[in-house]
Amino acid sequence: MNTKQITAAIVLFAAAGAAMAESPFPPETKFVSTKTRAEVVAELQQAQAQGLITNGNNYPIVIQARSPLSRSEVVSQSKSAVDSSVYTGA
Repeated sequence: MNTKQITAAIVLFAAAGAAMAESPFPPETKFVSTKTRAEVVAELQQAQAQGLITNGNNYPIVIQARSPLSRSEVVSQSKSAVDSSVYTGA
């Protein structure tokens, strides 16, 4: 009896696996491009010029916003923060 149960289980698992293998997941959809090759190449060149394309594992690319302060203003703020700081380190 035990051999029959094992054989039945194997047959059921094989049937279930075959049933799931019939359709691809996710369903395949046909891709239709809306851009020409020249447009894609132009966008690639523009992104490379802006430094948005990298080689390797350098992602994510974060573009830092420019500061409205000049270097001398930042230095003076840093000096005043050090002078007025209560915390002196560990």
